[in-house]
Amino acid sequence: MSYAMSAALQSAVYAALREDGALAALVGDRVFDAAPPGEPPELYVALGAEEARARGDSSGGVTEHRLAIGVSGTVAGFAALKAAAGAVSDRLDGGDLALSRGRLVSMRFERARARRISGNRGRRIDLWFRAVVEDS
Repeated sequence: MSYAMSAALQSAVYAALREDGALAALVGDRVFDAAPPGEPPELYVALGAEEARARGDSSGGVTEHRLAIGVSGTVAGFAALKAAAGAVSDRLDGGDLALSRGRLVSMRFERARARRISGNRGRRIDLWFRAVVEDS
């Protein structure tokens, strides 16, 4: 039970989203490891918050991660954001990602929240996924 596989999980999630054709058709190459500096693109995806906790397991090497992926934009309405969020969910929910350390046991969609950004500066959808990883 360790946080040691977090970087491997993050890299695998990032690569999976960057390489997904359906998502690229919607946001192009605008998938970021962190929100882009300066003026944000019209529509983009960025990795977000993460929580991790040891999972009581007899193997001793299992950790549960809760990951947020944000879809943000200044486009009118939520339709484009929901399409991109759907592509993110399709790629990650139940996804089989290869990690550079350890093994992904499962990846499941948990919840999403769609909202306007304060001051009506745009819109954002946060998707939360639960990933279980095992050190090998």
